Amino acid sequence: MDGALFTNMLFATVVAGTPLIIVALGLLVSERAGVLNLGAEGMMAMGAVAAFAVTHATGSPWLGVLAGLGAGMAMALVFGFLTLTLQANQVASGLALAIFGVGLSAFIGKPFESVALPTVPAIRIPFIADIPLIGEALYNQQALVYFSWALFWAVLWFLARSRAGLVLRAVGESPAAAHAIGYPVVLIRYLAVLFGGAMAGVGGAFLSVYYTPMWMEGMVAGRGWIALALVVFATWRPLRVLVGAYLFGGVMITQLFIQGSGLQIDFPSQFLSSLPYWATIVVLVVISRNPNLIRLNSPASLGRSYRPDA
Repeated sequence: MDGALFTNMLFATVVAGTPLIIVALGLLVSERAGVLNLGAEGMMAMGAVAAFAVTHATGSPWLGVLAGLGAGMAMALVFGFLTLTLQANQVASGLALAIFGVGLSAFIGKPFESVALPTVPAIRIPFIADIPLIGEALYNQQALVYFSWALFWAVLWFLARSRAGLVLRAVGESPAAAHAIGYPVVLIRYLAVLFGGAMAGVGGAFLSVYYTPMWMEGMVAGRGWIALALVVFATWRPLRVLVGAYLFGGVMITQLFIQGSGLQIDFPSQFLSSLPYWATIVVLVVISRNPNLIRLNSPASLGRSYRPDA
């Protein structure tokens, strides 16, 4: 592999892994509070269409990202009301949110299907972008790529070093005990769910405004489900989320490079396109063989409803 090909593949891997990092870190915070939200696919789709529509109307990618963030939070608020206030089942509510979001985004996005946005220029960091092989791949990227790195460090510090992160983890482990010592369990869970929805919306905005500056139905293409699997793969650890996202991103990009290289292979292109999802299934099967590994960091109250006055 020559240097230029390596740089191009590393660049593409970082870009492909970025929405997975953003969405998975948001879901990780939500799940560490004990809330299982399976609606990431729908929240990403709504974030993508909202971001595209606002960027197209205003010409500002940043306003588009804010719109995507708001759309994701609005979807998460609906989920929070159903599961935290009305005590609906979290799994069923999350699946309904995913289906609803994908369908509603397709309806809203119909007028934009033949529209393309201008490419958002990358931000090149002087000097370190000149490092051979990796400089151009890592330090000549879109703004949201740098945001994903900052988000990783923020979540890592929040969960491991801050008092608020300790409280959030306590709520995820034992909401009854946290409530008994005076913490507002439902409010904390609402905030965690809203944060997860906001990051899902930003991940969707990245896809429609930065990654492929256009809107098409189904453009999220299962990334929300991969992000959910990634949290389990990472056993609820931020660093493992970062590594896993780039591994999945590398699988996505590798199959594209193989298809675009013109190599004569015996496998149909549809099989290569399915590689990221096969990788997701394999990872989950391998992890599931060791239940102790999952229980090691899994929040004890994950997916369980809690009513303070019960």
